[in-house]
Amino acid sequence: MKLGVFSVLFAQLSFDDTLKKVKAAGLDAIEIGTGAYPGDSHCDVDALLADAAKAKDYRKQVDDHGLTISALSCHGNPLHPKDSIATEHDEIFRKTVRLAEQIEVPVVVTFSGCPGDSDTASYPNWVTCPWPPDFQEVLDWQWEKKAIPYWKDAAGFAAEHGVKVALEPHPGFVVYNGETALKLRAEVGDNLGVNFDPSHFFWQGVDVPAAIRACGKTIFHFHAKDSALDPQNIALNGVIDAKSYTEMADRAWLFRTVGWGHDLLTWKQIVSALRMVGYDYVMSIEHEDALASIDEGFMGAIDVLKRAILRDPPAEAWWT
Repeated sequence: MKLGVFSVLFAQLSFDDTLKKVKAAGLDAIEIGTGAYPGDSHCDVDALLADAAKAKDYRKQVDDHGLTISALSCHGNPLHPKDSIATEHDEIFRKTVRLAEQIEVPVVVTFSGCPGDSDTASYPNWVTCPWPPDFQEVLDWQWEKKAIPYWKDAAGFAAEHGVKVALEPHPGFVVYNGETALKLRAEVGDNLGVNFDPSHFFWQGVDVPAAIRACGKTIFHFHAKDSALDPQNIALNGVIDAKSYTEMADRAWLFRTVGWGHDLLTWKQIVSALRMVGYDYVMSIEHEDALASIDEGFMGAIDVLKRAILRDPPAEAWWT
């Protein structure tokens, strides 16, 4: 298993300076944003697709720093009811897949997306309960008419280019936990998998190691990100919380850097669960902790993960 980082954390740095920083921190890999919500500060997809030599040099720049690219990430909402947004996010997804094929990156990460409640909607509509019956009707329509048809086509497109798609379960989208990820994969096919981010599971009350084992070999990529729950606020209002992330003292939960939401033992259990299901790829640090600086949060996550990760192959069971 290897350690990496999602490069959008260093959007204020040049690509070369980012690579130097990542290598100096002792990491092995970098995940690069290509557009949509993460932005494209370190990757001009159109320019690279238009010039094979430039794309080759881009990959070589990463290789020359002793790093690999774990994934290209274009988290977006290709199911958005506004055609302009859906089209933009679908286009960047398909361009990202083509670039991944060209520079030999095996995985593209994104979101499943969320439609509205009908073809005339303007905003996404995330259904969280089955009653009144209208909600169940909306949910069925979203899956049958939007999510399944889109991802059958999109995952098939990626497969044609030799690239796997890892959807990140995230509340607000049709895929938000292990069950919904596996449901979509069952309809779409095995080129669609999971970018497992524990931070989105923790606050929903999910046992993360158990969810990892349930997702199993569908996990194509992994985000190392934590979240911390506030017992006092949860006792009053529960975990569903739409307040701004800047209202930190009043929220039910916050994104935290690795180790500041859950302890070292929990992260060791996460690593063990990943190994149990055969995941031997990159743990990519995603730092979105508003209580920590960029550098302190980044280095804090590395410190915890270096003590939790299992790098060597497991030993033979010599004691049996």
